[in-house]
Amino acid sequence: MAPLIVFVVVTLLARLAGSLNPGRGDFATLPGALRAGVAALFLLTGGAHFIGMRADLMRMVPPAFGNPGFWVTLTGLAELAGAIGILIPVTRRLAAVGLLLLLLAVFPANVYAATHQITLDGEAATPLFQRSIEQIVYFAAVLWAGFGRATVLRS
Repeated sequence: MAPLIVFVVVTLLARLAGSLNPGRGDFATLPGALRAGVAALFLLTGGAHFIGMRADLMRMVPPAFGNPGFWVTLTGLAELAGAIGILIPVTRRLAAVGLLLLLLAVFPANVYAATHQITLDGEAATPLFQRSIEQIVYFAAVLWAGFGRATVLRS
């Protein structure tokens, strides 16, 4: 739940900052504000692959994938790279595509965690239905952040 809260709060704060200076700056558009939220989301979750939750995330990797340490390291690096890339105009679309593919690739681990009573930071994994909805929200946000039109909303 913390990643969703971070995503929503950072997106709203960025959009608020953009509304205070309409027509100027990246946050003056919803895709720009979403980029800030998406970057915060993936910085948080990517960092967790190395600090604090690594062992929990390794338990999420379905046994059929083998070597959970490798997969947690790889996906953590991909999340951090995507978080940075989505903020840089020249890499924005490539980062968005990478993050979209990453969201699809890690979904089996989320299913495994939800269906095998894996605990994350001492708490039960997010139930599958809720996690699926969150995944759709993240997917839509990354898509909009990476490919959304940068028109400024006028009040």
